[in-house]
Amino acid sequence: MHRATLSLVLLICLGLMAPAFAGAMTQEEMVRRFPSPLIVGPKDREVPVWPILKQNGPQQELVAYVFESTDLAPIPGFSGTPFNLLIALKPSGELMEVRVLSQHEPVFLDGLGEAPLFAFAAQYGGVNLRQNVKIGSRAGAADRATSANVVLDGVAKATASVRIVNETVLASALKVARARLGFAEGREPSRAARVRQDVFEPMTWKQLVDLGHVRRLRVSNREVERAFAGTVAEGLDETALQDPDSTFTDLYLAYLNVPSVGRNLLGDAGYDRLRSRLEEGQHALWVMSVGRYQFVDENFVRGAVPDRLALHQSGLALDLRDMDLDLTPAASGVPRQGAAKFFRIFAQAGLDPAQPWSLSLRVTREKGQIWPERVSRDFALDYRLPERFFLIPEDGGGKPWMAPWKGRMGEIVLLALALAVLTAALFRQRALSQNPRILARFRWAYLVFTLFFIGWYAQAQLSIVTVIGGLKAATGGGDFTFLLYDPPSLVLWGFAGITLLAWGRGTFCGWLCPFGALQEIAAAGAKRLGIPRLKVPQPLDRALVKLKYLVLAALLAAALAAPGLADKLAEVEPFKTAITLVFVRSWPFVAYAASLLLLGAFLYKGFCRYLCPLGAALALGGQARLWRWLPRREACGAPCQLCRHRCEYHAIERSGAIRYDECFQCLDCVGIYHDPARCAPLLLEARKGRRYIPIRTATAGAGATVARRAGQPLG
Repeated sequence: MHRATLSLVLLICLGLMAPAFAGAMTQEEMVRRFPSPLIVGPKDREVPVWPILKQNGPQQELVAYVFESTDLAPIPGFSGTPFNLLIALKPSGELMEVRVLSQHEPVFLDGLGEAPLFAFAAQYGGVNLRQNVKIGSRAGAADRATSANVVLDGVAKATASVRIVNETVLASALKVARARLGFAEGREPSRAARVRQDVFEPMTWKQLVDLGHVRRLRVSNREVERAFAGTVAEGLDETALQDPDSTFTDLYLAYLNVPSVGRNLLGDAGYDRLRSRLEEGQHALWVMSVGRYQFVDENFVRGAVPDRLALHQSGLALDLRDMDLDLTPAASGVPRQGAAKFFRIFAQAGLDPAQPWSLSLRVTREKGQIWPERVSRDFALDYRLPERFFLIPEDGGGKPWMAPWKGRMGEIVLLALALAVLTAALFRQRALSQNPRILARFRWAYLVFTLFFIGWYAQAQLSIVTVIGGLKAATGGGDFTFLLYDPPSLVLWGFAGITLLAWGRGTFCGWLCPFGALQEIAAAGAKRLGIPRLKVPQPLDRALVKLKYLVLAALLAAALAAPGLADKLAEVEPFKTAITLVFVRSWPFVAYAASLLLLGAFLYKGFCRYLCPLGAALALGGQARLWRWLPRREACGAPCQLCRHRCEYHAIERSGAIRYDECFQCLDCVGIYHDPARCAPLLLEARKGRRYIPIRTATAGAGATVARRAGQPLG
């Protein structure tokens, strides 16, 4: 195939693989929109959000998550193209701001202009996801205090378009709140329970009410008066004072998607008509009230959001809208007096019908004429149906940690292949290390892969913070679920744990630590520039290596006694600055990380050897190593000191013994040991016409190797 044709096919394939609507923001553009002193973190790989941070003393504090709506809820407008909104969501669930990035609505392009749309979007600042949102009009602004909703001014002649904007804002923000803020216990809407249409149990109206399939909330005058006690609104209802035991309101609620509820209440024809009005993923509720207080007032507009009702599930407000459906219940015994309406819950709201939810009724009293004081009280009606009516996913309704594993499967596979290559190389370390040039090429290629893929791309830099988190989990109930949210890191932790038993800390610290790789690359650059490298005397080196154990002890003690202090002390690791945030951080942290790299130019991997608490933890874990895998001869150390002088980690004693807790598994000494051209004992014996034959010794530990002289000549 011609090269140009092949390129065209490749471009078409890439275009087909790309999402239909993708965000337009880059890291640079985000930094421009959220300038210093705010800090824009790297875009999350599981959920397309940017963390916006600020410096708070020695720590960084999350200000908001910022995201594009088209990445999360691309709801088409009248032009067929979704609005793209830039949304900033605070950790509290409050919307910090909403900006319009792009839109293609005819009413705003050719008619009203974009200014009314920008003004409408600006109103979301300060709205919390725990509040219901209603699009109203400026004429009804005086009624806002009596509403159970946050009322935003709509745009005349663009009612449908601003409703789409509202759905877009709420749907995308709710996804982020669930995934990153822990709202609704992190449940994914896509993993919500589904209604079983094959389950139908004939029931009368009385049975529906008695079983709680139709929930009832009766509120007496006395209960309402008690709710307003101690406020300026106390005693304003004369009817309640005269007849306290009478019914103030009798509220009924039913979830109609379930056949055993909807079909029994509405009859076959009514139920089928209701379902024909629902789109995929939408839910229908029936609400009725009997008594002197109704859930809608005389000003209620058909098809609108009710002011007196609010729907919540797991702390999140869900949008509720009148279906404008005239349908009379077919079940006998249903009270005929009062008000009854059907409400729709859109799919984007993420209602899980198998989980508990509640409907609250707001009652408002006013005192005064010109500037009335308003006091509101809410009365909640909880609702939950039996699980037999639903198809609940086997994982319990959608474990949020499953999404990262599916979404990052490509990274996981590539990492697993890389770890398999490293494992094979380390099992054949003699063959790999015999040729210094081949060893150097392999090692540098792997370190570059570690820095760029494992570190900067996959964000799998292991950290003592995870160890501290595990300690907190162990002492606080044993919930280690947080580990599952970062699949590459968990895979790397597992591999590091296994290799601790085989080779000690060196496998991770020498090959798989991104910051360690960055140090080695920086040190190599310094060496090319002719910067002299310091050689620490062995006694001083022995003292300095103990520092990392003191740092580790301080961190673990703080984690148990003062968790907040532990988080601050963990900044001794420069990993977050250099790897996670790629130096996009406030200057003290950048200066600290840069100084450690500069230190490494003079003192080879000084941070890893002397300060790293994670290295200390791995060194302690490496004490469980099953064998001494580095071979030694009787002449190693006495008289030969070549390996000791070549080891830049100071991991070899004068006696020739290996200090495995300080070894970074660079394999240089392995190559020297087996190379007749470099190993002094081999060279000496070659001159004498003898050679060394490795033998096993029981005293040196399983797999340990020494050597004896053999009288036969070489060759």
